[in-house]
Amino acid sequence: MNAPTRLAEVIPQTIEFKLDGRAVQAFEGETILQAAQRHGVDIPHLCYKEGLRPDGNCRACVVEVKGERTLAPSCCRNATAGMEVQAHSERALKSQKMVVEMLLSDMPDRGYKWNDDQPTPPAAEVGQHGELSEWAERLGIEVRPELKALRREQPKSDVSHPAMAVNLDACIQCNRCVRACREEQVNDVIGYAMRGEHSKIVFDLDDPMGDSTCVACGECVQACPTGALMPKSQIGSQQVDRKVDSVCPFCGVGCLITYNVKDEKIVSVDGRDGPANHSRLCVKGRFGFDYAHHPQRLTKPLIRKPGVPKDLGDAPRPGDWQDAFREASWEEALALTAGKLKGLRDTHGKKALAGFGSAKGSNEEAYLFQKLVRTGFGSNNVDHCTRLCHASSVAALLEGVGSGAVSNQVNDVEHADLIFVIGSNPTANHPVAATWMKNAAKRGAKIVLADPRVTDIGKHAWRTLQFKADTDVAMLNALIHAVIDEGLVDEAFVRERASNFEALRENVKGYSPEAMAPICGIPAETLREVARAFAKAKGAMVLWGMGISQHVHGTDNARCLIALVTVTGQIGKPGSGLHPLRGQNNVQGASDAGLIPMMFPNYQRVDNPGVHAWFENFWGMPLDEKPGYTVVEIMHKALAPDSDPHKIRGMYIMGENPAMSDPDLNHARHALASLEHLVVQDIFMTETAWLADVVLPATAWPEKTGTVSNTDRMVQLGKKALNPPGDAKPDLWIIQQIAKRMDLQWNYEGEESGVAAVYEEMRQAMHAVISGITWDRLQRESSVTYPCLSADDPGQPTVFIDDFPTADGRVKLVPADIIPADERPDAEYPFVLITGRQLEHWHTGSMTRRATVLDALEPMATASMNQGDLETLGLQAGDVVTIRSRRGEVTIHVRRDDGTPNGAVFVPFAYYEAAANLMTNAALDPMGKIPEFKYCAVQVLRGGTPVAAAGYGTGAVATGEAATAH
Repeated sequence: MNAPTRLAEVIPQTIEFKLDGRAVQAFEGETILQAAQRHGVDIPHLCYKEGLRPDGNCRACVVEVKGERTLAPSCCRNATAGMEVQAHSERALKSQKMVVEMLLSDMPDRGYKWNDDQPTPPAAEVGQHGELSEWAERLGIEVRPELKALRREQPKSDVSHPAMAVNLDACIQCNRCVRACREEQVNDVIGYAMRGEHSKIVFDLDDPMGDSTCVACGECVQACPTGALMPKSQIGSQQVDRKVDSVCPFCGVGCLITYNVKDEKIVSVDGRDGPANHSRLCVKGRFGFDYAHHPQRLTKPLIRKPGVPKDLGDAPRPGDWQDAFREASWEEALALTAGKLKGLRDTHGKKALAGFGSAKGSNEEAYLFQKLVRTGFGSNNVDHCTRLCHASSVAALLEGVGSGAVSNQVNDVEHADLIFVIGSNPTANHPVAATWMKNAAKRGAKIVLADPRVTDIGKHAWRTLQFKADTDVAMLNALIHAVIDEGLVDEAFVRERASNFEALRENVKGYSPEAMAPICGIPAETLREVARAFAKAKGAMVLWGMGISQHVHGTDNARCLIALVTVTGQIGKPGSGLHPLRGQNNVQGASDAGLIPMMFPNYQRVDNPGVHAWFENFWGMPLDEKPGYTVVEIMHKALAPDSDPHKIRGMYIMGENPAMSDPDLNHARHALASLEHLVVQDIFMTETAWLADVVLPATAWPEKTGTVSNTDRMVQLGKKALNPPGDAKPDLWIIQQIAKRMDLQWNYEGEESGVAAVYEEMRQAMHAVISGITWDRLQRESSVTYPCLSADDPGQPTVFIDDFPTADGRVKLVPADIIPADERPDAEYPFVLITGRQLEHWHTGSMTRRATVLDALEPMATASMNQGDLETLGLQAGDVVTIRSRRGEVTIHVRRDDGTPNGAVFVPFAYYEAAANLMTNAALDPMGKIPEFKYCAVQVLRGGTPVAAAGYGTGAVATGEAATAH
């Protein structure tokens, strides 16, 4: 990836004014309060919060301005040249104190009263009202009895929500929660209703919070200055033992967080002001933390008992593993692990072993894992879940622009006129990223949602292109045709920075909007209108998800997106470009670190002689010169006949769950069970671990220090907050112990120093992009964007400004034609199955279904269909249906979702008892080798008996009522 020319930096102008008698400088447009804070002058404030629009309604921050009759609210009054301000004059202080005292006088006597049965808290907890109490203490305020006597009647608490408690007797009506919900997160659930003494904060139409449309992002909790809104997990004393900075362990947005630890447990999570989230979080990041404390955590190495078969029909019992496994010492488990793997390698050859690494671990773990497979196992048979999410996107990007990473960061939509979201449900899968899109729409940017399903981001869309599933190439080629046909091509950009344009032009001649409209289902004029808007926009940005990539034509889909931004010149500048939204917290970093079978770290081909020689010298070991097998190919090879010299006989799986995440799960589970030796390293007894011979207990994300790389190309540092339970060990330690027993002479000593040593080695292997991001720098800055090539390089948020990292410096345009899905609906299987994630649960559910709040919000699996299809089948929301493909079936409750198109059914894949991937098709994209998760033919039948959750989740009781939600 090239290091682009820097954009000119805008230096803000400054003005001088006097503050409490001394001359100070303020930036142009800066408020008095902001300038005072920068200069170390504290002014009380309650309705003001950094990041929120200043409202000026509490009047705690008033100051005296010379020559003015009234006091001025410093939070919404800009400093001007020559102004003389007194923040601590007698008059200002008297007013500040009066406001704080009056607000405090209306607080309940007790700390926080969550229900009538709660006893009065200890004296130490009385009067704890967050920032209000803090300011009262700093100002030396004691509330006068006369004011207490005027206290209003206290409203009752609302504890209807699983995550948050509402106690409006502590509300000072500062409106911070309203602004956080409406303006930051753009969820518009919280409002301000009534008048005078009856005025109050309400949810929707004054509904209980638990019955409202709240998505539980918790932004209101973080904004509230008094604890009127707060996490239930922190009821009572707000004192914590320590705060530890880290990174969210869920999606690829990479929000920076702070763990609040008390009695060696995480009791709550705060959003931190990181470059990707600026303190924002979603429900998973804020309330999905207690999976780390779940009683089903693995705490001892386990070995399968002799004679216990790997029965594919036996549902895993994560809390009752004693039937199949026995506890072992680390020495015994590691000796068995390495001894069997080594024996298979030496007996059957180096191709007999394979490894699946994790996108939920750290960069250091990914790097060391792939190094173990390449140098210890002796082949390139190493892969991870990127093969199941964005492999086709990366393949097209490497081919077209020479880099598999994003060109622009998500929050660069701030500079876009048009935001093209395709094949992605960002409000559910990348909620904080979605907030930047919604913020941009409120400022006037046009969102175009292109998807077979109309999801929540559609509420904010200028145009919605609900194209027929599997017709991506037809629709995208129609847009490219319209751009060329209407003379909207950026001729200079194409001439100077693209190749193969004539072949593209010739190919799309047959793809006019008029010809494609019947195929994709979008009117020709709408296609032309969107194409014009995209081409004419000052900046147009494309963001896509797995709706683009998880097809047999996924690479072609991405090729079309590359062509669209190229012919319009919408790349290499702010507010433009290509952004495949990465799924898990480190799927970008794990790929960068080399956890893929055809690439060494930093996407260097294993079959490139120069690259191969460099790594042989760097690691001091002979290396396989041929690409290894991918995830699905490895499963096929596990079932190959004994005569196949490349049959996979042993596997080491770290933090992946292919027994839930692979397509055609019956086949995948059969393959795993057929291995001669399977070692699984994880934090829970997952579906994959249930089929293992040895299970190694590892560390959850809060229990380790390490780096991850998010979807924005930011390398970010997470720090250890907890010790692991029992005898669970750090993943990095386990990898090294196996390496040692396979005769590798590694030396990464010390818990944190060992992580640093691995990182610095990885930095050398990836010097072309992260040479300027040292371990010491990450300790100071937490987050640094790459490419970053020197110690003083701030990192490059926008790339491809001058050229592309291809052989000739140009985009290579690759024409694409319509390739139908591998399996089409027919009379026997008339519906299309679409799979994906949902807001509350993540990936295979091993973490989120063990998080109390997340499991309470979505305790059971549901399939989504629109009202028309439900009526046609004689169904109502909440009914039970059996969905069947040619490979498997699930029985599941159905819910109404009118965004799901006719003839389609959407099923999330996080639920073992209704595993969507029992039905999905293992057909592969020929270039990206990614399965076709997003399209297969199914039948939907009334009735059936749902499978019990069998010990999964946190114990919440699921009923059919959960399936009636829209």
